[in-house]
Amino acid sequence: MLEPLVIPASDGLQAALRLGIAGLVGLAAGIEREWSGHATGPAARFAGMRTFLILGLCGGVAGVLSAAGLPVMGAVLLAGGVGLVIAAYVLAMRHPTTDPDGTTEAAALVILALGLLAGIGQLALASGAGALVVLALGEKRRLHGMVAKVGEAELQAAARFAVMALVILPILPTTPLPFGGDISARGLWTLVLLFSGINFAGYLARRAVGPERGYGLAGLLGGLISSTLVTMQFARRSRAEPQHASALALGVIAACSVLPARLLVILGVLAPTVGQAAMPFLIPPALVGLVMIGVAFRRTKGGGEAAEADTSPLHVMASVRMAVLFWLALIGIELLERRWGSSGVYTSAVILGLTDMDALTVAMARFGAGESMTVVAAKGVAIGVLSNTVFKAGLGVTLGTPAFRARVLAGLALLGAAVAVGWLV
Repeated sequence: MLEPLVIPASDGLQAALRLGIAGLVGLAAGIEREWSGHATGPAARFAGMRTFLILGLCGGVAGVLSAAGLPVMGAVLLAGGVGLVIAAYVLAMRHPTTDPDGTTEAAALVILALGLLAGIGQLALASGAGALVVLALGEKRRLHGMVAKVGEAELQAAARFAVMALVILPILPTTPLPFGGDISARGLWTLVLLFSGINFAGYLARRAVGPERGYGLAGLLGGLISSTLVTMQFARRSRAEPQHASALALGVIAACSVLPARLLVILGVLAPTVGQAAMPFLIPPALVGLVMIGVAFRRTKGGGEAAEADTSPLHVMASVRMAVLFWLALIGIELLERRWGSSGVYTSAVILGLTDMDALTVAMARFGAGESMTVVAAKGVAIGVLSNTVFKAGLGVTLGTPAFRARVLAGLALLGAAVAVGWLV
């Protein structure tokens, strides 16, 4: 004879909460099915609001039983719910007018699984996944419209990028290379991914709003990662697309304008006092860059354009060359540091700021932990920004076309002057 299952009061409240979340997840999916019309009419599917609520509770009870030490009973109950969904789909397919779409049945299986997650205590995961399921069910037309707009070039580029990131990257060694600091083969390939991602973002932005604004948007996104990489990539790209030199220059200015804001966020998290001291140096260039971007966007017209049919949106080989060039720049900086040394905060800021502002900012945040060194650390960040600006100006002059070079130098000069004004004030 089976012993009755006795649940303490505190555990009972917890179980009730879990079942409530499981039921709400099912109810939300059921309401969407009712609202979209899939649960009514001559071609209605088997489940509506009430059925989905019960399926969510079924999965929740199975999870509670499993958590209470009765996994077999929970598995039997869950298997019964799965069998019900499968049987309903088989019966629906026998009807001659039934749409073969099995979205409702698939959603029912997912609701059972999410109810199980809620029942074993994974409330946040179950709630978040449930919200995502309801969103996917409700946005059917928009999702299908997005898929219809995706061409062969975009699909192939996304697949290649997935292979580069998920297949090639994990198998590369992490042992530092002989030169170039602590960068490894995996680190170099990460740079290739960043360059390719910037290319892909620029491609999609051009398709959405046209080249004049598209490169600016791509620069803004790329600046969240590395304005130096954006400058290298867009400068080289100006030779392949000289007609878009001004748009590419705008992308560089946009990326460089994001840099001060990004550094302030890092300092605000790691060392708020240093971040406050660095505001006079970093806020002016961010504001000046914002004004330049706003004026440029108002002067340009949006509008999509056909993507290049003869090139990949990723430009993988060009990205590989840019990563190697970046590595060579790191080697050159390392040799200069060995030759001249890096004693002193400001000298270190000049050298490290040439390529890696994030590393410099983290170092200055640690250095400025002491109250007496706060201002020195903030000025070190400002010097690094100026050094980085000069380095990017050199990249624009070396790699870009004359038209690109002129616009980038003008924009970077204004940003550098804004930093200098903050220093003087």
